[in-house]
Amino acid sequence: MKKAYGYIPHVLAFFGFILIALLYFSPVMEVKTIYQSDIAQYIGMSSTQKDFSLEEGVELYWTDNSFLGMPTYQLGADYPYNYIKELDRTIRFLPRPADYLFLYLLCFYVLLLTLRVKPLKAFFGALAFGFSTYLIIIFGAGHNAKAHAIAYMPLVIAGIILVFRKRYFLGGVLTTLAVALEIQANHFQMTYYLLFVLFFLGLYYAIKIAKEQDYKHLARSIGILVVAAVLALGTNATSLLATAEFSSFTIRHKSELTFNPDGSTNNTQSAMNYDYITEYSYGIGESLNLIFPRLFGGGMAEDVGEDSVLYQYAINQGALPSDARDFVSKVPLYWGDQPIVEAPAYIGAIVFFLAVLCFLADKRKIKYVFLASIVVTLFLSWGKNFPWLTNLFIDYVPLYDKFRAVSSIQVIVELCMPILAIMGLQTYFKLAPQDQSKYLLQSGGVFFALVVVLWLGKQGFSFTSYRDQMYVQTEQGRAFLTELIKERQRVYTSDLLRSSLFVGAVIVALFMVSKKYLSVVVATVIVGGFMVTDLVLIDRNYVNDDNFVTSYEMSVPFKMSKADEYILQDKTYYRVYNPQGRLQARTNFFHKSVGGYSAVRPQKADQVFLYQVEPQLHTLIGHINPETLTLEESLPVLDMLNVKYLILETEDREEVPVVNPGANGPVWFVQSLKVVETADDEMKALATLDTKREAVVNGTKFAEITKQTAFVVDSTATITRSAHRPDQLEYEVNNEHEGFAVFSEVYYPKGWNAYLDGQLIPHYEVNYLLRGLPIPAGKHKLEFKFEPEVIQRGTTITLLTLVMGLLLFGLAILYQYKKGKK
Repeated sequence: MKKAYGYIPHVLAFFGFILIALLYFSPVMEVKTIYQSDIAQYIGMSSTQKDFSLEEGVELYWTDNSFLGMPTYQLGADYPYNYIKELDRTIRFLPRPADYLFLYLLCFYVLLLTLRVKPLKAFFGALAFGFSTYLIIIFGAGHNAKAHAIAYMPLVIAGIILVFRKRYFLGGVLTTLAVALEIQANHFQMTYYLLFVLFFLGLYYAIKIAKEQDYKHLARSIGILVVAAVLALGTNATSLLATAEFSSFTIRHKSELTFNPDGSTNNTQSAMNYDYITEYSYGIGESLNLIFPRLFGGGMAEDVGEDSVLYQYAINQGALPSDARDFVSKVPLYWGDQPIVEAPAYIGAIVFFLAVLCFLADKRKIKYVFLASIVVTLFLSWGKNFPWLTNLFIDYVPLYDKFRAVSSIQVIVELCMPILAIMGLQTYFKLAPQDQSKYLLQSGGVFFALVVVLWLGKQGFSFTSYRDQMYVQTEQGRAFLTELIKERQRVYTSDLLRSSLFVGAVIVALFMVSKKYLSVVVATVIVGGFMVTDLVLIDRNYVNDDNFVTSYEMSVPFKMSKADEYILQDKTYYRVYNPQGRLQARTNFFHKSVGGYSAVRPQKADQVFLYQVEPQLHTLIGHINPETLTLEESLPVLDMLNVKYLILETEDREEVPVVNPGANGPVWFVQSLKVVETADDEMKALATLDTKREAVVNGTKFAEITKQTAFVVDSTATITRSAHRPDQLEYEVNNEHEGFAVFSEVYYPKGWNAYLDGQLIPHYEVNYLLRGLPIPAGKHKLEFKFEPEVIQRGTTITLLTLVMGLLLFGLAILYQYKKGKK
């Protein structure tokens, strides 16, 4: 009975987390959903895939509505025997995004329990982690996969700690499931960043166990963790193998081209361009936003309220109170180094203060694991502002160059700082009263010394950024900038004061514990209450009830325009190009687009537009007949992509459809092949290529088709598409001569197979990114089928891993049973 009572705090915490998640995102109980811009883009990208799966009842692994076609591996594809995904769905039983917040809280609670933190402190520690501002604001942007991966990070750490503490069975099972769930979340950048913590954690335990000379335990722990990793990887084999295979065709892979779109030399040795990797680099000083939320202005659309300098400025300019209120509701307050910031990555002043207390008072060496993780990842988040370390990692650390937005590595700071904070709080309560006073004075001194330095150093900041240059062009703009700077200074000061008051209140509560005026339980509730209140008040400025819409609005995130209606009347097969939104997914929602929204978009499709189309776009638009809205002079590269319609914007932002009558269609015969030797030559040849009559081929890659370069194409030669679905294309061929056909479909050899009259035949890459193949004279049936071997191979590995995992689990239970019997 006593043991059963011991579970009550955990049951209360579990249901408490459910209640808190639902209350914070209360509109979900009204069957509303949060509007997420990235998810709207995802819906646009995956519309063809989802519709096909619903209609046909089978999973689709290729979509043709984005980038000339691409695998659906990163569009939420479901794979056979993916029971880990089903487990994840079971755990996330709450409506979104309450499910992710619940997952944050539950997993962090388990980690703190593993670190031997008492339930009440672990409960508030979980809230401090879950309401860390960055972890909340990513819901508003729709970074669900990122939130998903972050949520399982604490569970992975907890499992590994248990193994090293000789809880082999529990630790091994938890590690296996946690790592499998972490990988299944499918945000490899976040999982990669977790490895920094795991590296320091493994190093710490290896040194500790080696000093104790318990090498048997060390070997056993390493063995269990290796098996756990193998099982976790194996259960996600299909997803991992498919993603790895596709990545070499995406912008995350080093380009074959040795020159840039402007003609300059491409010296990039990393997978992606250095500027692209480090575009979002945290400013060194800006990192103080972790402790003082709006020290650098907060976000780029801050509501500064009616007490602000800018509200009074608007009133003085003659604005009505209602207009002045609208004016101050979205102020560009942020003045840091990054291009775009929606909100500060605030971890909480109290969390920072308690972490300092931990560092000073806690004697457990494991604190250095989290401290080292914080320091390294904080330095890396500075990116181009701390170039020697960033360059070192890009050049020499495997896979680091495949991830951009280096500022997001600060999630490790947001993970580790609350751990140290709760460790510090727990340690404080165990100290003797005189030691409590000593460490409280020291940690308070550190915090308030920082406040004083920032207060006195206020005059050293300009409170301006490069974005403010737009305001200095006019007298009115300069006047606004003057008031904007005053507002930034006011917010800077007020947030220093705000954080100081919160920390001051906590210091008073902890001081009262040392004097026996408050019990530990009451003090824990007070400190935890202040800690969570501090974070939630900031969170609600950026993600609140206003972010929610009806479920229908989110399921149909784009409204059809008159241009869309006009284009959709055409029932033939064609593609649509929207120059204003090539890298957005609105067009994909309605049409087969040459663009789309994806962090792993196909590289060659992207390059053709960067190198060939966009430099000539202005000239192309200049040849539009204004009466018929038809291109009078086409662009051969657009023609070969079968772009029959362009969607352009008028001066009043109305979309209009422009017809390209020169589109080549889905397939055509060419008269000759132009043989070149390098990728550079292929790209350059496209600039002058007559795509209706010629095709360019890389003779170094495909020497077997360069033996015959001239073909007879007469009026009787036909090749037409007879049937179509995204992953299967059929053509009818009738030609008296041997011909060479070019298809307006992207060349992707890792799954697409060509069959002539039922016989497998090779096909080739032509025109840098399209498919082409020679066809013998006569009447034929030609088929292209997407049959990715990686899915079959991954499915086999997954099934074998599940069987092996169940077998090992059964043996482990049997071993535990016999051990207990003895």
